[in-house]
Amino acid sequence: MTAMIALQPLTSVAQNAPAGKQQNIVFVLADQWRAKAMGYEGDPNIKTPNLDRLAKNGLNFRNTVSVCPVCTPYRASLLTGRFPTSTGMFLNDLHLPDEELCMAEIFKTAGYATAYIGKWHLDGQGRSAFIPRERRQGWEYWKVAECDHNYQNSHYYEGDSEVKKFWDGYDAYAQTRDAQAYIKSRTKEDKPFILMLSYGTPHFPHNSAPEDMKKLYPLESLRLAPNVKGDETKIRTELQGYYAHCTALDRCVGELLTTLDATGLTTNTIFIFTSDHGEMMGSQGIRPTSKQVAWDESARVPFLMRLPGSVAPRTVSTPLTTPDILPTLLGLTGVTKPTTLEGEDLSGLINAGSESDRAALYMQVSPFISNVAPYRAIRTASYTLIRQKGGDTLLFDDQKDPHQMDNLAEKPATASVRAKLETQLDAELKRIGDDFPTASEALSRWGFPFKPGQSAPYSEKVITGNERKVYTPKKIRE
Repeated sequence: MTAMIALQPLTSVAQNAPAGKQQNIVFVLADQWRAKAMGYEGDPNIKTPNLDRLAKNGLNFRNTVSVCPVCTPYRASLLTGRFPTSTGMFLNDLHLPDEELCMAEIFKTAGYATAYIGKWHLDGQGRSAFIPRERRQGWEYWKVAECDHNYQNSHYYEGDSEVKKFWDGYDAYAQTRDAQAYIKSRTKEDKPFILMLSYGTPHFPHNSAPEDMKKLYPLESLRLAPNVKGDETKIRTELQGYYAHCTALDRCVGELLTTLDATGLTTNTIFIFTSDHGEMMGSQGIRPTSKQVAWDESARVPFLMRLPGSVAPRTVSTPLTTPDILPTLLGLTGVTKPTTLEGEDLSGLINAGSESDRAALYMQVSPFISNVAPYRAIRTASYTLIRQKGGDTLLFDDQKDPHQMDNLAEKPATASVRAKLETQLDAELKRIGDDFPTASEALSRWGFPFKPGQSAPYSEKVITGNERKVYTPKKIRE
């Protein structure tokens, strides 16, 4: 991959899938790609032609939030369909309990082949450690690293071999080629498949983006958002690499879609592109590389879906949060939903082309960056309400104030709006049994020996006795 791909027309979602055949799923997950950083979202800098085309020809869920905007908590919620307050997976580098029923296990039971390529970040036993089959939560085809952000020389393990391998060149390009090969291999199989392609970018370090992509973004040409504060030289430098990573991934998405079209699998494959959380990049005065906070740039993520069948392309206003994704996929594919799932199945809404006045819940249970209080928040089609533990309540009109610069929480004119949203937030917390504990209380309940502001250590060099200490959530009954 050395040149931008030519833009080919994407197959319409209105095509019909083969009768009686279960749909495949290709799920593409970026790391730290905020929703605002898209051409279709109006970002004046970024070049995302393939994703813009996907948004136009598919479903664009423009009010999608990361349930807990940091890597491990999001991924645990995605795979389980449960909230961090129910699994205890609210810190980075925890071990996802083997007892949790996860996405691949569910689809595998329903007769699917399962494949995972890229970043995992759910094993909690060292970021460069080998992950044996019994800790993979049902994924069979396996070319994975726990976590590696050295994009020009990142490692992975294949199958059951403990030999550390390295992707050839820029890892997203190599991982895409592997995903394309896997997709092509499925054309001879009757068994449906689910493929998870989990990229490490555009997460920092941003300076490791491909040089040809960085040249697309001269520093002096980059326009900063009106809510950006701080060292503009540093912000522009980080933005250049961030956007370059994004455009590189956009090209990868184009390659995947072309492969699906060329193999004929488009007519029977659900394709999803999303991200685990966003990136502040100086917005609200918060330094580049930061997330975890409740602001739009951190919490709102892209969520694009291309479906076979008769679902017309459209922008969906109904909010979506991470635990909703798994039950919705199960609903779309006709796979029985386990009772453990806490998210809502939105497949009926998708198929009907309708909208819902629901609220998407997201949170920070025990933030591990300084000066961030635990919070619970909801996003609706129009507003964001943020309730902070020991801090101010924030209310934003996201349609009139997309950069969230005008807090409406204490203004008389929006008192009724706040009251309605407070009621919705309370209802969501009650539904999942979340009493909004302090960070100290939450850590204690799940048996974590950390102080507020801390997370689990991530290096396999951190050992206790002769073995690395593994931190697995274990609810302590009160």
